[in-house]
Amino acid sequence: MLGEIIKRVLPHTLLGRALLIIVTPLILLQVISAFVFYERHWSWVSRQLTDNAVAEIVSVVELWRTAPDDVTRQRILAIGRQTFGLDVSFEDGAILPNTAHPIPVGDKNFASALAKRMQRPLVFGGDTSGTLPIDIQFPDGVLHVSISPKRLVTSTTYVFVLWMVGSSLVLFAVAMLFMRNQVRPIRRLALAADALGKGRDVPPFKLAGAIEVRQAAHAFNIMRERIRRQIGQRTEMLAGVSHDLRTPLTRMKLELAMLKGSAAEELKADVTEMEHMVEGYLAFARGDESEPTATADLGELIDEIATQARRAGAEVTVKDVPIGELTLAMRRAAMKRALSNLVVNATTYGTRADIAARRVGGNVEITVDDEGPGVPPERREDVFRPFFRLEESRNLETGGVGLGLSIARDVIHGHGGSILLEDSPLGGLRVRLRLPV
Repeated sequence: MLGEIIKRVLPHTLLGRALLIIVTPLILLQVISAFVFYERHWSWVSRQLTDNAVAEIVSVVELWRTAPDDVTRQRILAIGRQTFGLDVSFEDGAILPNTAHPIPVGDKNFASALAKRMQRPLVFGGDTSGTLPIDIQFPDGVLHVSISPKRLVTSTTYVFVLWMVGSSLVLFAVAMLFMRNQVRPIRRLALAADALGKGRDVPPFKLAGAIEVRQAAHAFNIMRERIRRQIGQRTEMLAGVSHDLRTPLTRMKLELAMLKGSAAEELKADVTEMEHMVEGYLAFARGDESEPTATADLGELIDEIATQARRAGAEVTVKDVPIGELTLAMRRAAMKRALSNLVVNATTYGTRADIAARRVGGNVEITVDDEGPGVPPERREDVFRPFFRLEESRNLETGGVGLGLSIARDVIHGHGGSILLEDSPLGGLRVRLRLPV
């Protein structure tokens, strides 16, 4: 439970986690430094300032108490003002009030220390004009002493805090700048790998960043070249296979055209079936890697597929598919083949096909529903296998060659999408496609 909470709180990006690794020790260092500074330096300096101020006031009071005449008292007042920086005056015949103003929080240590050292009644007045008044009772009157609160605190506290916060911000900005430069090649590599997985033409990745990132980029470039070389070799091989197979099949068809009888008709049917199987195999194995990726309107493509299916006598309904709003990068011919296979399957095994498309977040979702017998849940993964058919008669008129869903999944995965089989609200099978925008 604690681990799940920590995972949710921690940043999910590499940049955020790297900055957290850098900032966390920095914050701990600042907290420890501030604690040590406050406990050792600040409190010690403040105590020394308080003791000095108390000693000065007590000295003036003691001198005043032992002064023999008025001339000496005037000299004591002058010493208090000029030497100690105190505002000192004497009110003859005055008596301290019974109530005193509350002492400011920052001056309570000073007031407590002065009360312990002073052997006479005293009252702290309110903070007036930036000074702290102190009234001390004598037998013949009240001695007024005012001291500036600035003498009781040190300004190094604020300087230290400002220096600590300022240096932290500078270090954080420098760390963010360097980490962004290190993370940028990783983001570019991720985008290039995603584009390659969607079948797009990706140029060689430029090596940049740390040694580990360069190694990953170099491995990506090698993988890209191997995939392209493998695709090229397979395409060339399939072109040769296509030529080698079609030539004898064409020759057999010409020879069978000259024969008559039921045996000849059966052989013609077998040759036709072989042609369909060879064409289906070549279409599945060749794919459409050579087709460039371009931005196309999915709504127009679905409408075109539905129109062609209706011309062939199928009942196809297009529901809620906007024209001009669902545009995405695709290999149009390959996508048309995949969607056409799904529509053909729906109209072959059912009586109708309903097509719908909408945008869901960063994806486009397409559904194809039919009223056919559907596919049992335990066999829904098997139907994607090449040449697999639920209908075991191998009759091309009733089940095709078993490559429709295989080709569709190959195309959808090549575009970075997904394909799922579900129960349809119409009672048959629903094919759900999701393509990234």
